[in-house]
Amino acid sequence: MSWSQEELVAAAYAVVFVFVLVYVAIIAAKLVRLQRETAELAELARIRGRSDREPDYAAPVSGVREGEVGAS
Repeated sequence: MSWSQEELVAAAYAVVFVFVLVYVAIIAAKLVRLQRETAELAELARIRGRSDREPDYAAPVSGVREGEVGAS
């Protein structure tokens, strides 16, 4: 079977389009991962900054409920 020039050009454009689409999908996945990691680091920095300034008395101590005076 002989391919016409128009079919070959269309096939070449289709191949390039698929490669560009795959590239964009890979970059988008990396961007989502980077945003998630950045949010985690910002949260850790916020928690660390808060704990450096003052203790958080509102957080319950492990094993002791609010209002109790010590462990049984």
